[in-house]
Amino acid sequence: MDLDYLYHPYVSTRNTVFAKKGMVATSQPLAAQAGLEVLQKGGNAIDAAIAAAAALTVVEPASNGIGSDAFAIVWAGGKLHGLNASGPAPQSISIEAVKKQGYEKMPAYGVVPITVPGAPAAWAALSEKFGRLPLADVVQPAIRYAEEGYPLSPVLGKYWERAFRQFQTIFKEEMFRPWFDTFAPDGRAPAIGEVWKSPGHAAALKEIAETKAESFYRGPLAEKISACIRKWGGFLSREDLEAYHPEWVEPISASYRGYEVWEMPPNGQGLVALMALNIAQGFEFREKDCVDTYHKQIEAMKLAFTDGKAFITDAGEMKADIAHLLSEGYAANRRRLIGDLALDPEPYELPKSGTVYLAAADGEGNMVSYIQSNYMGFGSGIVVPGTGIALQNRGHDFSLDETHVNALKPGKKTYHTIIPGFLTKDGEAVGPFGVMGGYMQPQGHFQVIMNTIDFHLHPQQALDAPRWQWTEGKKVLVEPHFPNHLVQGLIRKGHDVQVAADTGGFGRGQIIWRNPDTGVLMGGTESRADGMVAAW
Repeated sequence: MDLDYLYHPYVSTRNTVFAKKGMVATSQPLAAQAGLEVLQKGGNAIDAAIAAAAALTVVEPASNGIGSDAFAIVWAGGKLHGLNASGPAPQSISIEAVKKQGYEKMPAYGVVPITVPGAPAAWAALSEKFGRLPLADVVQPAIRYAEEGYPLSPVLGKYWERAFRQFQTIFKEEMFRPWFDTFAPDGRAPAIGEVWKSPGHAAALKEIAETKAESFYRGPLAEKISACIRKWGGFLSREDLEAYHPEWVEPISASYRGYEVWEMPPNGQGLVALMALNIAQGFEFREKDCVDTYHKQIEAMKLAFTDGKAFITDAGEMKADIAHLLSEGYAANRRRLIGDLALDPEPYELPKSGTVYLAAADGEGNMVSYIQSNYMGFGSGIVVPGTGIALQNRGHDFSLDETHVNALKPGKKTYHTIIPGFLTKDGEAVGPFGVMGGYMQPQGHFQVIMNTIDFHLHPQQALDAPRWQWTEGKKVLVEPHFPNHLVQGLIRKGHDVQVAADTGGFGRGQIIWRNPDTGVLMGGTESRADGMVAAW
């Protein structure tokens, strides 16, 4: 049958999923099932999260890969633990060196914007600290998907085809040939429902799993990565890989109407979501779907984002104090600027990106909020020959302006968009949540938390609710199904509202909440993606 798998003329509804022993929510069903498989073999939530993350590099390569960065918030032993597995800029790079190659700003593609990938190190660190099963067993489902192949899901197929068409036009140099060999082996993108496999990807995953990621940073895979980048005039070296270790950090939080909302500290942008919630907390929201509610939400977010872009960078380079940015005094000062009409703060161009977010929980109370990303779709376009390792382009976010807070420096971590979130109440875990999608992410976190706490929506409703996205100045994008009467009301308040053609730019999220009295888990998954909640 010749079917259009992206044609949806009828409204469909997903229900919140309930379970007791375990749950894994991801944007791709096969990855969720990989996590569930590991849970059922005796693994815990951390093992399940690693299994799903590794599988996502295979079954959703248009958003992430082995060469990704990663962040995680783990609830284990009655407390939260944060893991920052973003990588620094190479030691040999500099603003002058990049400009000598003819660039006036950091390029999006090629070897220049590649920083040290952190995802394999994240898997190993999480496994070592919290895992129950050997890493080699946990990554086995991902290896199997890569070896045997799997049929593309609809949303994945859409973005794969879109990337292929773009790359056909812009990737003319020989350095990009391995991308086409790996992801378009028949001279085209694989179609929805067509089986794609990657033996090199499987071999690399197996080597990472068996060496606990040592090969990727200090072994044969490290040599292949550095040789590839060296060949094409890049900066990332074997020494940069050898020196890398992810960082265990303390998550930061804001109190919001009796709950604690947790995010990762800078260099991540989770601080923006917390600042926006602090500003919004000074208002009373009586109704969700009304013009005044959306107006105040948008104004709070644009103020928080303007400040976040001005201050957030590598934690060691930040000039603003996080505690001050999260203080009530700071929030009150910003809140006073919000009136009846739209503000016009300093604008920023907000680029698109590619990321995967997953949440996992087990019957023992362990929970994981995990995110990994190649940044912009397939990343830099550089694939290490024969390995399936697609390298991220996170360095694209660095500035070549020496006075900019996020100016490029050797060994510096750039402003990072990917953020996992977590919710607690009275010192007990409520659960992990996240919305991926570049600069949409803190806006998605803000909206999902308000949907949950202010408007009492269950996990699936909280994710399904129509979203808005502030982009710059007074410009706001809304989803196609955003109510027109609200669009008209926001326009009357001075907002430049534009209705998007599809939902692709509004993020893809997952939620798992836990009932503290019964231990019952309840999960929602993103209706804008191929998502699934696998439960036991």
